[in-house]
Amino acid sequence: MTFKHLNALGKKRKPFLFISDFLAQNIEVILLDELSSQDIEFCIDENYIQKKHGHSFKKEAVGFESYKKKFDEIIEHIKSGDTYLLNLTAPTKIYSDLTLKEIYNYANAPYKLRYKNEFVCFSPEKFVQIKDSTMHTFPMKGTIDASITDAKNKILHDEKEMAEHTMVVDLLRNDLSIVASDVKVEEFRYVKKIDSGEKELLQVSSHISGNVGEDWHERIGDILNSLLPAGSISGTPKKSTLEIIKNVESYERGFFSGVFGVYDGENFDSGVMIRFVEKTKDGYVYKSGGGITLDSDSYLEYNELLDKVYLP
Repeated sequence: MTFKHLNALGKKRKPFLFISDFLAQNIEVILLDELSSQDIEFCIDENYIQKKHGHSFKKEAVGFESYKKKFDEIIEHIKSGDTYLLNLTAPTKIYSDLTLKEIYNYANAPYKLRYKNEFVCFSPEKFVQIKDSTMHTFPMKGTIDASITDAKNKILHDEKEMAEHTMVVDLLRNDLSIVASDVKVEEFRYVKKIDSGEKELLQVSSHISGNVGEDWHERIGDILNSLLPAGSISGTPKKSTLEIIKNVESYERGFFSGVFGVYDGENFDSGVMIRFVEKTKDGYVYKSGGGITLDSDSYLEYNELLDKVYLP
């Protein structure tokens, strides 16, 4: 399936589900009326009703020393000027009696997707949304345990977190400028609370918008092709950072940190596929990570990676 195929569907105003892997090399496009026969479920609802459940995962995470080795390698790349911000991720083996369908049903999140018996994601992060002729994106960068004293003030005034978030906002402003005019930051660094099951997290986001014109429907494939991979889950500058990720992470992200979106014939909405469980021949793997800058602390980043392994 190609991005040009999406242009054709948009021109006909034909509703579809779009799924892209991290590198935008493996694209799935399914017409909405074919989802049931393909064993695929999705839900996009920012005003979802919170469901209570007592389920959690047993984690078998990568060791800190192994993580730190990769972390240190990235710091050297940053010092060399090859990257300024890189999202380092890792797989965590998890144990659960739940099926992927049950995980999908129990999870609380504005963006949920179950792809057959292969993976499920329950993401809090929007990628892009197009309503009328306006594109919106809401990069999330910066996480803290909500139970920490004065957590909101600490995350908003942390210099490392401020620098990381500012870099992502600049990256996405530039990305949106490729496909849109009148790009502007509507709101910079606001805080939202996320229930991670074992604890509550505070997540910092910003709101960026731009005008994509009335003909965006027939250009929807070209627009997505220009914006992928998602800047918030790769880094900056994007090209060199992607090469470093490939060499340092030493595992396949696959569809994790890719994007899924729905076009209903009038609007488009999409989420970044973080909070991601994949079924492998050896059991479940949960993939997670966080952004690394020159000021990052390896121990704190490692704990953030573990904090993001949860069923919300």
